[in-house]
Amino acid sequence: MPKKILITGASSGFGAGAALELARQGHEVVATAETWPQVRSLRAAATDAGVRLEVIKLNLTDEIDIKHASSFDPDVLVLNAGVMEGGSIVDVPLARVRESFEINVFGHLALVQAIVPKMVARKSGKVVWTSSMGGILVVPFVGAYCATKHAIEAIAGSMKAELAPHGVQVATVNPGVFGTGFNDTGAESYVQWYDADSAVVPMPDMGDSLADQADPQEMIDAMVEIIPADEHLYRTMRPVATIDAAKQWQETEWTQNA
Repeated sequence: MPKKILITGASSGFGAGAALELARQGHEVVATAETWPQVRSLRAAATDAGVRLEVIKLNLTDEIDIKHASSFDPDVLVLNAGVMEGGSIVDVPLARVRESFEINVFGHLALVQAIVPKMVARKSGKVVWTSSMGGILVVPFVGAYCATKHAIEAIAGSMKAELAPHGVQVATVNPGVFGTGFNDTGAESYVQWYDADSAVVPMPDMGDSLADQADPQEMIDAMVEIIPADEHLYRTMRPVATIDAAKQWQETEWTQNA
C-alpha cells in the first residue's frame, strides 16, 4: 500500500536517492531541501526521472520552514538531514558544535514534536532517524558530529519505548563511510577556522579515511526497503561489514583502559 512519506535532507546523497526511488514505487513523497536552488534542482531531478515528487524548502534552523513542514501529516517521517564539522574537541569552535546540534538534533526534534502527535492520535505511523556508524562508535576529529549522532541514538531509543504502546514505530538507519560527498565536505569543514600555529591538537591528513568509500546505492536500497515496510529491524546499518566493527567497538568500551 502506498505511504505518505516526508524526508528531510533530500537534496543529495541518501535522501535524494531514497526520495526518488520511493516516489517511483508509487509512494506520496514530500522531499525537503535546505535552499531554494536545491529545491529547484531536486524538482528538476524528479522531472528527469519521470516521478511525482513534492519538494519543499526546509532549513532546520528556520522556524518558518519548520512550521511549514510540520503542517504535513505523513505516515512515515524520515529525519535524514545533517551536517558534519571536523576538528578536535578542544579546538572546534563552540558555535560550530551548537550549529551541528541545532540542525542534526533540535530542528528534527521540533518536527517530531509537531508531527508525531498526529501519529499518536491515529495510532499509526513511523519515525526513521538517520543516525550513523558514528552514533555507535567514535571517529577522532569528527567528535562533534558523532556526539549529535549519539544523541539521536538516545532520542530514538527513548521514542521507541515511549511510542510503541501508541502504535507508532521508531527506527534508525546507520550509514558507514559512503561516497556521497558528505564525508568529504565534513573533512574539509575545519579549514575556515583552523590555525595550525595555535591549535592544541594538530589536524591529521584525512585523505586516507576518505579512500575507498562505499557505493551509496547499498544504503539507499536498504532505506527504500525499510522506510515503507510494516516490519523490519530497529537498526539498519550498511555496509554490512560495518556491523561487526560497531559491535567490536562496543565490546572494546568495556575492556579498554582509560
